[in-house]
Amino acid sequence: MAPAAEGLGKLPRAMRWGLLIGASALLAAGLSAVHLPAALLLGPMIAGILVGINGGAIRAPRIAYLCAQAIIGCMIARTFTPSILTSVARGWALFLPVVLTTMAAASLLGWLMSRWRLLPGTTAIWGSSPGAAATMVLMAEAYGADFRLVAFMQYLRVVLVALSATLIARFGLGAAGGTPPTVDWFAPVHWPALAGILAIAAIGIVFGDRLKIPAGVMLVPMVLATVLQFSGTFAIELPEWLLAPTYAMLGWTIGLGFTRQVLAHAARALPQIIMSNLVLISFCAGLAFLLTRFLGIDPLTAYLATSPGGMDSVAIIAASSRVDVSFVMALQAVRFCLVVLLGPRVARVVAERARVVAVNPGAEPLKGPER
Repeated sequence: MAPAAEGLGKLPRAMRWGLLIGASALLAAGLSAVHLPAALLLGPMIAGILVGINGGAIRAPRIAYLCAQAIIGCMIARTFTPSILTSVARGWALFLPVVLTTMAAASLLGWLMSRWRLLPGTTAIWGSSPGAAATMVLMAEAYGADFRLVAFMQYLRVVLVALSATLIARFGLGAAGGTPPTVDWFAPVHWPALAGILAIAAIGIVFGDRLKIPAGVMLVPMVLATVLQFSGTFAIELPEWLLAPTYAMLGWTIGLGFTRQVLAHAARALPQIIMSNLVLISFCAGLAFLLTRFLGIDPLTAYLATSPGGMDSVAIIAASSRVDVSFVMALQAVRFCLVVLLGPRVARVVAERARVVAVNPGAEPLKGPER
């Protein structure tokens, strides 16, 4: 006999979805009003958590979730411009040790948290990965970790990085920080380019899903769109009215997976999670100091370039500050690529060293998007 519905579960399904959409819009608007980056993602994710822990019992449709992954892959490809490639080619000997040192520090933090059994299985290892938050959440699910707790760790760090970088940009380093640019919801659209991007996304959904590549639905479009952009075939066209529901779908998928049990477990480890994030942010700030001290890079450029996570948030802050945007995004792009390429292997090795299991025996079974 199925358990009786509780909380929001007593309401009709359509009403629960209406509450979710309304709460998402209000939270996204509120976060945007205080100029918090990634508001269109964080607002729906928070709304999904609120609905999930109150018995909402709804799930994002799987096809919509796959579409969101594919569009996010194309969005990431849009940041890989020729100027960034030039900066990478010139500075790879500097970027590589900085990124590898950051990854080593993050892996050590994840190993310690797993070793001390603060979080189940490889969750701490995936959650400590320095950047590519959406990618790490998707890959963690593919490799059997609790993607809900990974999302909690990753997006908490995104918020901390965004807040610290914004405060430092405005007050700490004397740079001219600013608010994110106003979103133009009705900007002119180049429809042939948009059609091409949607075709690439469709290819990613079909091949990425059927080939069982970890996070392939996102990675295949990212690679294809990057190649076509560099070849000059077309520019990547992603209007804001398409990105907004994409962010919302990913936020809902993450948020609706949270339950009271998951939040209770995360709450017990919250001080350790916050401390590990602050330690990683401080470590990267130390790397920025070394870049400034020995290579003459201006402090804000160095800080934003080495910030561990939230590449989209860092891009917004960099664009509204007096910094070397190409340098910032080049180092961020190198870290993103290395985390995506090496993250699964590093996670497996570190998990084996920590002698942890992939799934906590006492946890409830994980539920992904509806199939």
